[in-house]
Amino acid sequence: MLGLAISLASACSWGISDFLGGLQSRRIAVLAVLAISQPFGLLLALVAVPALGADSIPAGDLAIAFLAGAASLGGLGAFYAAMAMGTISVVAPIAALGVVIPVAVGLARGEEPTAIQMAGLVVAIVGVVVLSREEDPRHQPVARRSILLAIGAAIGFGLFFTGLDVASTDRPGWAIVSTRAGGIVAMAAAVVAVRPSFAGVGGALPALLAIGFFDMLANTLFAVASTRGLLPVVAVGGSMYPAFTIALAHSVLGERLARVQWGGVVLALVGVGLIAGGT
Repeated sequence: MLGLAISLASACSWGISDFLGGLQSRRIAVLAVLAISQPFGLLLALVAVPALGADSIPAGDLAIAFLAGAASLGGLGAFYAAMAMGTISVVAPIAALGVVIPVAVGLARGEEPTAIQMAGLVVAIVGVVVLSREEDPRHQPVARRSILLAIGAAIGFGLFFTGLDVASTDRPGWAIVSTRAGGIVAMAAAVVAVRPSFAGVGGALPALLAIGFFDMLANTLFAVASTRGLLPVVAVGGSMYPAFTIALAHSVLGERLARVQWGGVVLALVGVGLIAGGT
């Protein structure tokens, strides 16, 4: 039970970080949000290494973790952009379907998916189809773009989880630091290429630092949870982070969904939980 409780705390931290990231991306450029929050997250990761422990890992695994971090950064950018233009309560559960990627990689390696995972995949896909419906024709183009970005975010997150799983050891401190470093290099390259506006960053600085803090706290809590409980149980707890993002969007922004859309949210979250729990 302790592992599940800690993993739910990590989901809460991820949910808060994601909500703040999407909210700030409605006010300032997405790359500006990442340019402040991600380096702060790396600083916190370095501070957390003594607490997490850091087993030595091969250079090849460090490189995989680095690339996983770059994929995660791309996923975050797409996720924040999707939340900035679309409905957070719709975008968040779609992005959570990144858990499908590790399952697909396992299939490619010859692993057999469990019946629970296959059921979860079907349920989650049905949920996404329901969420993708937009009743108002005037909003369809924007809704479609936000959903495509959310799918892109899911791919980025799935690649991140897959790479981190390959690179992680019992004490994953250096793997986490390497993923952070990969994200920052990718972010720096994007900033140089795009040259985004940093207008409004000063006033949003506390929120931007909070994004980095809660994101890193979630990573740390999930790493600790994986040593305190069974991975299938812990994975289900960690995969529930969209529920916290949706709750914040509902209470803070007053987002309202149609009943059929709430049905899609429930189906998507149940599907994610089944996929993670069937590991």
